[in-house]
Amino acid sequence: MAKLRSPQGCPWDREQDHKTLRYHAVEEVYELIDAIEAGDDQEMAEELGDLLLQVVFHCQLAGERGAFDFQQVARRITDKLVRRHPHVFANLKVKDIDEVWANWEKIKTAEKHGTRHARPSALDGIPKHLPALLKAEKLLKKAGKAKLAVPGAPRQKPRTKTALAGELFELVRTAQGRGWSAEELLRGEIKKQERALRHLEQERMNKVK
Repeated sequence: MAKLRSPQGCPWDREQDHKTLRYHAVEEVYELIDAIEAGDDQEMAEELGDLLLQVVFHCQLAGERGAFDFQQVARRITDKLVRRHPHVFANLKVKDIDEVWANWEKIKTAEKHGTRHARPSALDGIPKHLPALLKAEKLLKKAGKAKLAVPGAPRQKPRTKTALAGELFELVRTAQGRGWSAEELLRGEIKKQERALRHLEQERMNKVK
């Protein structure tokens, strides 16, 4: 990568920066998912290499400006795994996976406390650019773990997974037929639901005080 970025290297690679590369990483992840779902080990190995290239590329760019390098990235994830698994690397006892996740969240919150990445809300930490459906699932999962009520839950539920899948598809078809983006509509609804959940969370915190 250093050679590719050098004056004797590749013109395309020399022109790149973190922003121009940001969507390449997303594309590589989706290609890896395709390989995993296909059960194709050869393709999976290739796509993992492509994903690793994105890591190496960003580390090279960061190293050139004196921010961080590949070794620092590797060390940070190693240290994080050790810190967040005290039931493996220390003497903490846990009884089940739920307790593992609870400890993970406590440790993560403590790590970020007092920094600009602090997460005072149980709903913090959801990537802004997740696809809408994934973002909705993440929000509901976090809300569930925090034992927050989910506003607007449907009264009637589809009987099967197939029925639900059909309903989801028909909703997209309906939106498209009216000239709307289902993705944008869901993003708007997520914002509304998140505001309601955060308000509920704040009310609960105020009662505790």
